[in-house]
Amino acid sequence: MTTKVKIIIGGVVVIVLAALIGGIVYASQLPGNENSKNLTSKQIVNNLLNRMPVIDGHNDFPWNLRNFVFNDLRLVNFNSKLNETEPWASSSSSHTDLPRLREGRVGAQFWVAFSSCDSQYKDAVEQTFEQVDVIKRLVAVYNKDLQFATSVDEIENAISNKKIASLIGVEGGHSIQSSFGLLRQLYKVGARYMTLTHSCNTPWADSSPVDAPNPTIFAQNDGLSPFGIKIVHEMNQLGMMVDLSHVSVATMKAALNNTKSPVIFSHSSSFTLCNHHRNVPDDVLQLVKSTNSLIMVNFYSAYIKCGEENATLQDVVEHIDYITNITGPNHVGIGADYDGVSRVPIGLEDVSKYPDLFEALFETGRWTVENLEKLAGRNLLRVFRDVEKIRDQLQNNEPHQDGLTRKEYEEKSVNLTCITAKLPGDDAKSRRKRGISDDFEEL
Repeated sequence: MTTKVKIIIGGVVVIVLAALIGGIVYASQLPGNENSKNLTSKQIVNNLLNRMPVIDGHNDFPWNLRNFVFNDLRLVNFNSKLNETEPWASSSSSHTDLPRLREGRVGAQFWVAFSSCDSQYKDAVEQTFEQVDVIKRLVAVYNKDLQFATSVDEIENAISNKKIASLIGVEGGHSIQSSFGLLRQLYKVGARYMTLTHSCNTPWADSSPVDAPNPTIFAQNDGLSPFGIKIVHEMNQLGMMVDLSHVSVATMKAALNNTKSPVIFSHSSSFTLCNHHRNVPDDVLQLVKSTNSLIMVNFYSAYIKCGEENATLQDVVEHIDYITNITGPNHVGIGADYDGVSRVPIGLEDVSKYPDLFEALFETGRWTVENLEKLAGRNLLRVFRDVEKIRDQLQNNEPHQDGLTRKEYEEKSVNLTCITAKLPGDDAKSRRKRGISDDFEEL
C-alpha cells in the first residue's frame, strides 16, 4: 500500500470518526435523547415538564367549592394547602390547591362545571351556569397564577406567562336540557368540552351504567338518537370538544362514527385491565386511534384496580402502557379526576404527584422524552387544534334549530313537570289540560 493511499484511508477514518462523535454529541443535545446525558430520571422529567407542563383533562374542584363553601370564594384560600384546612382536610375527595398544582407542574387544567343527574329537567341549567360563574371568579381572584383560556393559542400563552391555563368542561349533557341554544350559550361563556352524559341517560344519549352487569338503567337510544348525532355535529360546528367519558359503549361508537372532529375521553381508563363500565374497551381504543382522538387516563382507584383495595401509581402506569400499546403514543393523555373521586392510588395522592408518574413511566425504558411530552399535553393540544380547524371549515353551516317534541320526551320517560315552555308539536288544548295557558292580557 502506498503512502498516498494510507493517507487517504487515514483521512477517511478520521472524518468518519469525527462525524460519529459529532453525531453523538448532537444527539445528546436533542430533547428526546436526554437519557444519554448524565441526568437523573427526576432531572429529565423536570426538564420535559418545563417544556410541556401537564394538561389535565378533568378536575372537580368547582364542585367542592359548591359543596363546602356554597361557591363563596371569601371562605377559601386557594393559595394555601387545603389539606391542612377544614373542611377540605377531612375530605377524601379534596386533592387540589395552588401550591400543589405548582408542585405537580400543571400548565393547564380543565375545571369542571357539573350538576348531578338529580337536577335533570329541574335546575340543571341554573346549577351549570353557577359553576361556570364560580370557575371564572376563581380565575379572576387568583389571576397571578391562573389565566382563563378558550383556545390552543390561549393555553400556550398562559403557559408562556408561567400561569396555569384554566378552561371549562361541562360534565353531562343533561346540563343543556336538550337545547341547541343552551349548548351555544355554554360555548359563548367559555365551555370547550361537554361530556355527552353523566351517570344518567339523556333523551338522546345512553350512559355507561346501561352496560353494567346488573343495570339499574337501560339503553333508550341505541347509543345516540338522531337528535344526539345532531348534538355532536353542533359541537363540531362550535369547536367544542365531544367528551365520551361516562357514556355507554354504543354511544362511544356512535359518536366516533359520526363526529367530524376528533373526540376526547376526558377521564377514562382501560376496560381490559379493570372491567368497569366507565372504562373503554379495546375495540373503541382502535377507533380512538383511527379518528385521531384522545383518551385521558383516570386515576380513580375503582376504575384502575377493580375491587375495594386502593390502586397504586404502578397500576396507573400499567393502564397508560396498555392503552398506548393499542393506540400508539399520540392518543393518550392525563385526566386524573382529582376532587371528583374518594379513592386515589397510593403514590398519586393529589395534584402534586404528576411528576412521580412521569418519572415512573420514564424508568420503564419504554417511554422516550418526546412521547412523555405528548402524554403531558402535546396530544391534547393537537386534538384541540384539529377541533378548531374543523370548526373553521364548518363556519358557514347553519346552526341546528330543531327540538324534541313532547311525544319524544314521553317515549324516554322524561319527567316534564317542571317544564312550562311550549314544545314542538304542542297545541293550546293539550297545554290547558296540564294547567298551562297561552292567553296573556299583555306581553
